[in-house]
Amino acid sequence: MKISVLAERRIIYLVLLIAVALPLLFPIGWKTEVSGYTQMAYDLIENTPENKVVIISFDYDPSTMTELQPMGEAMIEHAFKRDQKIIATALWPMGVQMAEQAFEKVLRDYPDKKRGLDYVNLGYKVGGMVTIQAMGRDLKEVYPNDTRNTPYDQIPLLANTRRLKDVAWVSSLSSGVPGLKEWMMVARDSYNVPVTGGCTAVSAPGFFPYVNEQRQLTGLLGGLKAASEYESLIGRLGSATTKMDAQSVAHLLILVFIALGNIKVFVAKKKKTTKTKAFIIKRRKSND
Repeated sequence: MKISVLAERRIIYLVLLIAVALPLLFPIGWKTEVSGYTQMAYDLIENTPENKVVIISFDYDPSTMTELQPMGEAMIEHAFKRDQKIIATALWPMGVQMAEQAFEKVLRDYPDKKRGLDYVNLGYKVGGMVTIQAMGRDLKEVYPNDTRNTPYDQIPLLANTRRLKDVAWVSSLSSGVPGLKEWMMVARDSYNVPVTGGCTAVSAPGFFPYVNEQRQLTGLLGGLKAASEYESLIGRLGSATTKMDAQSVAHLLILVFIALGNIKVFVAKKKKTTKTKAFIIKRRKSND
C-alpha cells in the first residue's frame, strides 16, 4: 500500500511527539560528559566549608527559566548538601518569584532547612552594578528587610554577614543585563569574592574568555546541557536531565528518519534505473 507524502509527514510528527513525550514522563537519566566549565563551578561549591554564607542571584525572568531555573535548583540543592547558608537576591524584578519557586521545589527533599536559618530571600533591588557596589559597603543598607518584611537584624543567618566580603561565593544566573558580568566586575574584581554562575546557551561564548584567560569567573553553566551536567555531578535527576533526554531521543529519531529517507530515495532511483534499462532493451528487441 502506497502512503501519501501528507500521511508520511503526519506519521513522522506523531512518532516525534511520542518520542519527546515519553522521556519527559519516564526520565531515562542519560549521563553526559561533564565540561571543565561545569566542573569548576561544582568544585567551588563543593570545596566551600559548611556554615558559610553564599549568594545566589536570580537575574532572569520566565522567558529564560527553561534553561536557568534548573541551574538555580541544582545550586540550591548542592549548597544545602554542603550545609551552606543561602542568600537569594535578584537584579531582575521577576527573579524574586524564580527564587521562591526554586526553593519551594528543593525544600521538598530538604524539609529540615528553615527560612531565616538556612536560607533567606532578600528580594529585588533596582540599580544593577550600583546595587552590588552598595552591597560591598553595607548589605543591611541595601536590604533592610527580606521579602517577608522581616528586619535584617532579626534574621539569624545574617548575623555575621554585613558586607559582600563576608560571603564565600556568589552565583549569578543571568539572562542579560544586569547580571553575571556586573557581579563579576564588582564582587570578584573589587572585593575578591569568587563568582560563578549560569547563562543561556547563546550567551555562553561571550563569558568563556573570563573563565579561560582572565579567571574572573570560577566556572560557568552555559545552557540546558550544562545544567544537566551539574545535576549529574550532584546526583540529581532534575528537569534539565529530563529535557536533555527528550532532546537526545528526538535527535536520534531525526537521524533515523534521515537515513530511512535516503534509503527510500536510493531504492526508488534503483527501481527507476532498472525500469529504464528494461524499457531500452525492449525497444531494441522490437526494432530488431
